[in-house]
Amino acid sequence: MRYYQFASLGTSNSKLVNIALSQLGNQGGIPYWSWYGYSSRVEWCACFISWCAYQSGDLDISIPKFSVVKDGIQYYQDKGQWKDKNHIPKTGDLIFFDWQQDGISDHVGIIERVENNIIYTIEGNSSNQVKRNNYLLKSKVIFGYSQIN
Repeated sequence: MRYYQFASLGTSNSKLVNIALSQLGNQGGIPYWSWYGYSSRVEWCACFISWCAYQSGDLDISIPKFSVVKDGIQYYQDKGQWKDKNHIPKTGDLIFFDWQQDGISDHVGIIERVENNIIYTIEGNSSNQVKRNNYLLKSKVIFGYSQIN
């Protein structure tokens, strides 16, 4: 496992983001899905979010322990913290994707920042690794956001 140095962000929710950044390049997701309790590989994007929340002290406070994307969405809908794709997210919010644009979210990541109508993310299980990605704010693959308090 490789860990990378990162610059600390001076914004709210920065601890979660900094922990996610420290995992960039991790391949296969073993630390995240095994921490969750799985004995073999699963789709691990949500496990990564939960692991980062655990490491930051936010698990079950502002982020639930979830391994299935739809369960994370349901949690935020129940808490009144779900925002549709027209929302402008902030650092540390979660972003949910619908790759097939079939109305079912299939992936989740963490917002690193939003700048010039581009959303910068840190995602687990992006090409089977923890990776930075970016999307246009109005991208059709964005399903919605959770507003982390």
